[in-house]
Amino acid sequence: MPPPSTAASAAAVVSSIIRPTPPPVLSLHPVPLPQLRRSAGAASRLVAARAAASGARGEGDAETVFFDGGAHYGDLAANLLLGLTLLWLPLTLAAASRAFILRYRFTSRRVTVVSGLSGADRTDFPYSSVTSVVVVPRFIGEWGDIVITLKDGTKVDLRSVPRFREVADYCRSMAAAEGSLVS
Repeated sequence: MPPPSTAASAAAVVSSIIRPTPPPVLSLHPVPLPQLRRSAGAASRLVAARAAASGARGEGDAETVFFDGGAHYGDLAANLLLGLTLLWLPLTLAAASRAFILRYRFTSRRVTVVSGLSGADRTDFPYSSVTSVVVVPRFIGEWGDIVITLKDGTKVDLRSVPRFREVADYCRSMAAAEGSLVS
């Protein structure tokens, strides 16, 4: 029989292996976060007012960003749920590629569409080349498609755009300010 001190230390080692160490004690004094309040249309009105005040055409003026984002997350979620059926799987893969690869940017001077795995495929066009903007709502109006027709007849299809009505109205107003929008 081993000496009692060795048996006690062996029991302590075994119990420390079996029983996990308690988590570290965290402070119970949370740091208050500042409360941000934003009305639904205040930001878009502010950016549109800044773009209008800056002239949006001057060469020395800074370019203000109205919208910068990718496809709506609801499009991906809905297609992932429907992708459980094998019939919907190709559309699910298309939605996943839109969600992870595609980016849209509407600024006070131009519309930019960035795609590709590395973001190397980039399409820019100014509002002066826009002749019409058409919206198509999807999924009870949560997101939608925007079809922009350019002066050379090219149709640019922006799929699954969040806040698509605000973005399309902004695009129309900027194209009207440039004088290129056809009624």
